[in-house]
Amino acid sequence: MTPPRAADRLPFFVYGTLRPGECNHAALLTGRVAREDPALLPGAVLYEGPGYPYVVEAPRAGPVHGELVTALPSAHDRLLVALDLLEEYAPGDPRNLYERVAREVTRAADGAAVRAWVYVAAPRVEARLRASGTVIEGGDWSSFRLRK
Repeated sequence: MTPPRAADRLPFFVYGTLRPGECNHAALLTGRVAREDPALLPGAVLYEGPGYPYVVEAPRAGPVHGELVTALPSAHDRLLVALDLLEEYAPGDPRNLYERVAREVTRAADGAAVRAWVYVAAPRVEARLRASGTVIEGGDWSSFRLRK
């Protein structure tokens, strides 16, 4: 895999199992992160998946709640590879569960818009979710998991 260019070293918006207290947070983010800030992704709906959620873009919906994760500069490239593997994302692969896209998210503390990588449902998954998926009301995976 080709290392990302400096311009591609965006922070990550995480909304599911990578959030603090969730199952993948410590294993994948500990020691690789400079900061984590509560953030919102406008124009998106959160769907329940098999133990993890999916974001589906929907212009008049949202927001989805999550964290804006800024990687340590020395760890960004390795973290990007690890997250692509976790999300089963490979550029151009029609079997992807997720697509990695750059989107504007809003940092909750100050309302600043920040461009970040977001893993959204891949087209075939999105179609299935729109047809028969379960929306997570309120767009907050952590609150949803606590209610279950």
